Order: sequence, then structure tokens, then C-alpha cells
Amino acid sequence: MSQEDEFKRTIVYADSALGYIKTNSLPAFPRNYELWYSYASGFNRSLNRTINKILARDGKISPIETQKIYNRFLSPNRLGERIDEVGDKISREVRDLISALDKGALQTTEYADELTRTLGALEKITDPVQLSKLVVHLAKLTTETAESNQELREQLVDSRQQIGVLQEGLEAIRYESLTDELTTLNNRKHFDQSLIRAVNEAEESKDSLSLLISDIDHFKQFNDNYGHQTGDQVLRLVALAVQQNVKNSDVACRYGGEEFGIILPRTTIEDAEVIAEKIRKNVVAKELVKRSTGENLGRITISIGISTFRPGDSAESLVSRADLALYAAKKAGRNLVKSEEERKVPSVTQVA
Repeated sequence: MSQEDEFKRTIVYADSALGYIKTNSLPAFPRNYELWYSYASGFNRSLNRTINKILARDGKISPIETQKIYNRFLSPNRLGERIDEVGDKISREVRDLISALDKGALQTTEYADELTRTLGALEKITDPVQLSKLVVHLAKLTTETAESNQELREQLVDSRQQIGVLQEGLEAIRYESLTDELTTLNNRKHFDQSLIRAVNEAEESKDSLSLLISDIDHFKQFNDNYGHQTGDQVLRLVALAVQQNVKNSDVACRYGGEEFGIILPRTTIEDAEVIAEKIRKNVVAKELVKRSTGENLGRITISIGISTFRPGDSAESLVSRADLALYAAKKAGRNLVKSEEERKVPSVTQVA
């Protein structure tokens, strides 16, 4: 997407955010603006569902409810708090485990010392009664130690299970922090991190690396005509087309509102063009039906720009050239794939 298109799109979101603030008679604090900008962009599906539910019930949102929603979905401390909660639980489990191991080690040492003393005493005993008492004592001590060791084994098993559950919780938080909820693709944060790694690896290995940046044609107009829910359906449809045409080693992300970024390691620009064309054809081949009414909304199209790694490239320079190629595809009529090397893949605007 060109800088001009990006400017227009973000201004629409900004105007909408201010409109929502005025409609709900809310103070124009930065956090309120951030909340309504997020709502207008449609990135946080859970946030939008929560707001829509309140609006449907009450017609407006109070400042108190606004603060609660912000704290729940947007506060920069929230993810950190969840990580800290899980981290504290893991720390407690580890402390309890270390304590149990220390106790078990102490009991084992005491048992060994008592066993040594008992064996020493055994050599001096000639009275059968005293011998019997010593054997009973030794058997009791052995039983108590065995029971203690069994308890320790059970605690170790339980702790291992608890720590496993907590590790899964951390992995779920990590997945959530790197995943776009609406499309289930990776999010912009994951894209930025992955592209930096891919560029560094390509520089070191001298392998090919290509990047696709795609944009849904006339998406704002589509949203205005049919509403955000149908717009969300379009985003999911394009995400599905992307997922069906990339490999496990590729990184497919929701790059912007209606933009998608696809990192293609070890992929030449020629192969990237083939992948991009498959995605474009997959999208235009699908007819969109409005779920609420069954109305046929026709077909959607996407434009795709491609760049390929050059020695000395940074993540920013690779994205910039893909953006320029995307802009060229838009300018040439949309529903096109265009690479930075000006190789134009023929566009099929009709589906056979």
C-alpha cells in the first residue's frame, strides 16, 4: 500500500474514533482514542464484540465501562500481568519441588546414618531379645524411609504435571500475543520479528528470500456498503486463500487492516510470483455470500507486490520495495501481481 493510501485509510480510522468519542460523550483522553481507533480498525475482534454487545443493550458506553474495556483488551500491562501470574505459579512449584527434594535428601542422609549405627550395634549384640528389638527398629526405619520416598516420587510426578500445564499456559499467551484473532494468521508483531530473522539468515546463508505484500482491492468501499461483519468475512476468506497456498516454512501474517504479508524463505522471485498468482486466483474464484441474508455479493480481488532479498537489505528496505510493487499493481488496474523487477504476471479477471 502506498503512503498516500495508508494516510487515507488511517485518517478514516481516526475520524471514526473521534466520532465514537463524541457520540458516547467521552473525554478525549489518549486511551479513549486508542480504544475507539482499535474498534474502527476492527483488529481486536473480542474488543469489538464486547463494545457491540454494550451498544446493542444500552445505546451508549459510559466512561467507567470504557475504562474497563481498555484495561481488559488494550492496557499494555495486561499481557505482562498474565505472564507474571503464570511465572509466579511456576516459581512456587519450583520452590516447593526444591523443598521436597531437600527434605528427601535429609531423610536419606539420616537413614544412612542410623543404618550405620544400627549395623555397628548389631555386631555387639548377643542377647536374642535385644537382637529382635534392633531388627524391628531397622525394619520400621526402612519402612518409614520407603514411604517418604514414595511421597516424594508422587510429589515429583504432580509437580511435573503442574509445571507442564503452566508451560502450556505460557505458550498459549505467547501464541495469543503473536496471532491475529480475526484471521488466525500471525500478527504484525510476528511479521516484524520473523522478517528480521529471515533477512539475517538470508544474508548469512546466501539463500533466496522473497516477500509478498497484498492488499484487498476497494476494501473500504466494501465495508461501507455491506458493514464490518461482512468485511470481516472478506478478511477471513483472503486469509484462508493465503493459508492454502503457503508452506509450513513460510510466514503468513495480517500485516495491516486489509493487508497481508507473506515471508517466503528460500524462495526465488520467480517462484514467489507463482505463489502470489495462485493466491490471487484463489481469492477471485470465490463468490462471497452475505451470511445474514444469503445475498450474493459477487467476487473480491486482491493486488500483490513482490520484492526479493538483495545483499545488504534490511527488513525495512525489503518491505519498501514490496510496497512499491504493490502500488504499481494498484496503479495498473488492481487484481494484479507485480514484482519489483517489473515482471508482470498476467491477470485473470474472469474465472473459467
